[in-house]
Formats: sequence, structure tokens, C-alpha cells
Amino acid sequence: MALFLRPTVIPFPAPKRFSKPVKMAINTSFSSISVKRKLPILLFDVMDTLVRDPFYQDVPAFFRMPLKELLEIKHPTAWIEFEKGQINEMELATKFFKDGRPLDLEGLKECMRRGYSYIDGVEALLHSLKQKNYEMHAFTNYPIWYTMIEEKLKISTYLSWTFCSCTTGKRKPSADSYMEVLQRLGVEPSNCIFIDDRIINVEAAVQSGMVGLHFKNAASLQQDLALLGIEITKIKT
Repeated sequence: MALFLRPTVIPFPAPKRFSKPVKMAINTSFSSISVKRKLPILLFDVMDTLVRDPFYQDVPAFFRMPLKELLEIKHPTAWIEFEKGQINEMELATKFFKDGRPLDLEGLKECMRRGYSYIDGVEALLHSLKQKNYEMHAFTNYPIWYTMIEEKLKISTYLSWTFCSCTTGKRKPSADSYMEVLQRLGVEPSNCIFIDDRIINVEAAVQSGMVGLHFKNAASLQQDLALLGIEITKIKT
């Protein structure tokens, strides 16, 4: 829940276009099976890329204070610890505020739950990519409350909640978070497209060898993906 400024997009080197699926050998205890894995793999940040983040408007309203004041009185590391799975939600409640004031945990959770919604145009784009059989994963900094997002929006209809910081213990933009993704997927970095609204996370993805796209809105993302050769069925408007 830290506040980040979003600077102007930095122009990245033009990446290659992607085309045909790639045959991969999967070793099992019984045999080696040759299968086709469609590349590239798409990695999506979630908050403010796929899903509206309630923190910047709804949460300050819940606490009846401006965002600036909330940022000044909340504990500087409690939310990050919660995102990394180092503390649970009850521990978060005891240290959410620097001065130790009580937190209405259930009220905050309900406020967050009400505020979750798809970014305009994103669900249609995900549906289109799913129809084209692209492998898609969430790669997000978020606590166990991602389950509330799933309950409301059913994001797993389109992608897997594979890389959440609360389960990996690693947060973007640290280099080890990207290495964790690449090791678990077992593909070359250049075969991954990472999409995030925060430029610092996109820059880190590019540093790891991935193709990085800075998310601004669904329409511009669709254009960026098309330029990379990603198949997208016509989206009804």
C-alpha cells in the first residue's frame, strides 16, 4: 500500500515478434513426452493493471482522512510484511498504525472487497487471450487477500494465481522475484511478456531479460501486444 509515482514511459528496445508454439520435452518417471507449449507466456501484475486498487480512494475514505495523512500514520513496513507472508492479518491489525491505535480489520476488508473491480476493457482482453490458448499467470505483490479478489472477480477463469508475493516471499522489483518466476516456468526470459502499471517493475523485468510492457489502459495494451505478434480475437465493444 505504499504510494508510488508513475513516471513517463521509458522506451525499451523493440522486442521480437512471437509466432508459432514451441515443442518442449517433459520428462516424467515413465517417459519423455513431446508437447507444444504456446509462447510467449504472459505475466500480469494485478493491482491497477487488471483490478482497480481501492487503497488510493476507498481506504482513505474508510478511515475518514486524506491519503497523505494515512500514509504518514500507517506503519512503514507492516503492509510489505503482510504482502510477503511474514505476518498474518491479525498481526497486521495490531501494527497497521504506527501509534498502535486499533484497526477495524473486518471493516477494512469489506471496504477493499467492495472496491475491487476489473479495469475497463481488461476482462474482455483476458477473455480474448484465453481463447487463443495463451499461458497466463498473475505476478503480483499482494497479501493473502488476493483470495477476496478471486472470490469476487473469478480471475482464475483467465489466468493462474501462480506468483503472489504472499506465497513466494518475494516482491517486485527485486531481481530474485523475477528469477523465481523464470526458474519455475522453465523458459527463456525472452519468452515471457510482463505487464505492469509501475514502470519500476517493468524496468526490472527488462533487466531480467523479459519483454516488458507498461500498462496504461486496456486499449493501449492490446495495441502493444498486437505489435509483438500476439493473437487477439476481435473484442466486442
